[in-house]
Amino acid sequence: MFMETIKIDKAKAFHLDYHELRINRALQSINASAFFSLKDIIKPPSNTLMRARIIYDKSSYFIEYFDYKARQISSLLAVESDINYEHKYANRDSINALFTCKDKNDDILIVKDSLITDTSIANIAFFREGRWITPKHPLLQGTTRARLIDEGFLHVEDITLNEALNFKGFALMNAMIGFHQVANGIISIKKG
Repeated sequence: MFMETIKIDKAKAFHLDYHELRINRALQSINASAFFSLKDIIKPPSNTLMRARIIYDKSSYFIEYFDYKARQISSLLAVESDINYEHKYANRDSINALFTCKDKNDDILIVKDSLITDTSIANIAFFREGRWITPKHPLLQGTTRARLIDEGFLHVEDITLNEALNFKGFALMNAMIGFHQVANGIISIKKG
């Protein structure tokens, strides 16, 4: 089963075209084609800030709505893993297991093959030489990340952990928070 999370505010769903592209890629990976339109199925129950969660596979979908409050994240613990999460799966057990390693940090920064990928809930970008760069090979091709690359705001590069530790700042991005620059963000490496 796959999952898609969509921001809704004042009964408006945001960036549906990018979400539908990702849904189509996921369905194509299992030799299926899209069978629903997000515009047709999203029916927000209120005008508050919400997240719509759609669980789907090649023949069915289920949608539910939740009030949304952003988690405050300013500290990340770098965690090495060979995790594979190329599509947004409903089963997040592998990511949740990594998240338990965070110690006193707010979240984890997943490092795969010596390169930065993502946090447990967001893509990441770093500020260097007057521009924002994001990992060339994230775990998940996020919709906000894709949109900001298309707009020319983000640039893609391979980023090592050592490079990330020396950047001037970082930002997190996902469908719910958009692009959020983290003030005084800290990246740590587990000792021992």
